[in-house]
Amino acid sequence: MRLYTHTWGAGDRTALLVHGLQSDHRTWRVIGPALAERGYRVLAVDLRGHGASPRGAGSGPAERYGPAEFAADLADTLPAGADLAIGHSLGALALRLAADRLAPARAVYSDPAFVFDRPGVGPEPFVAFQRLATRKLVTAMRPEWSAADVDAELAALAAWDGDTATGLWAHPAHSVLPGAPAVPSLVQLADPSQLVTSEEAAELRRRGYTVRTVPGAGHCIHRDDPDGFLASLDGWV
Repeated sequence: MRLYTHTWGAGDRTALLVHGLQSDHRTWRVIGPALAERGYRVLAVDLRGHGASPRGAGSGPAERYGPAEFAADLADTLPAGADLAIGHSLGALALRLAADRLAPARAVYSDPAFVFDRPGVGPEPFVAFQRLATRKLVTAMRPEWSAADVDAELAALAAWDGDTATGLWAHPAHSVLPGAPAVPSLVQLADPSQLVTSEEAAELRRRGYTVRTVPGAGHCIHRDDPDGFLASLDGWV
């Protein structure tokens, strides 16, 4: 599937940005331009079922929205051999599964959902949040976000197909720590991360990943602390 893609900049280097569950390219509204100022042509996709991209085809959520499908779409849409690829949460999982095909020079996995199927965690809260979210609620949950970030969150939620969450959790076999990285890779963690335990972070280091934590940042590091997000990429951008 070919995905909707938004572009910032026209630099000699190429950066790819892949958002997380319930979001779309608008989540990168600060980071995309910041990378463009650093000399990148920045391509940010909307994953299937998100934003302006098509919905998945099939008889049920598991067929329409599995990790393999998210990854295949990236390979179908984005250029191979980019200088940098960054994926957040679900986007990190999809990017990791597509890394051997996209073959970026460097990959960054921001608070990645490598292990998403944990006891007591499922798709239901995400689907409920889409139904219940208001400007007041999002602002109360994320007081550090700008009004533009709140606008982007609400717009992305309105465009989101909740079956993407149901479909993702129908594929628990993909909910595992990755093996050795296909390309030089940084795992960037929130403080604390709810998706990567300290034991898993240590194991990722052992498997060849660089692991850094952004002090005080929540799961959406790029929106909670854009300066900290960029600072933690020192040597990678």
